Amino acid sequence: MGRQKSQSNLQVFGSNVRRLRHARALSLRSLATQCNIDHSAIARIEKGEKNITILTLMELAKGLEIHPRKLLDLDFRLDD
Repeated sequence: MGRQKSQSNLQVFGSNVRRLRHARALSLRSLATQCNIDHSAIARIEKGEKNITILTLMELAKGLEIHPRKLLDLDFRLDD
């Protein structure tokens, strides 16, 4: 997968995180407190600047009080 495509996928994921955070009326700092991830790291995730691990995905899900699969519910094409 090319660098540009990877970046695009990170941006789509980050937008999903931001949407879910806003739906719960959480600030970056309040989500950071709930999931034990620095607020600056969450900001970078939401901007598509940071690739995360499965453990981080699970922490975000806990902080957002959702199942991790909701974070991965993205438009994704296999043929791209």
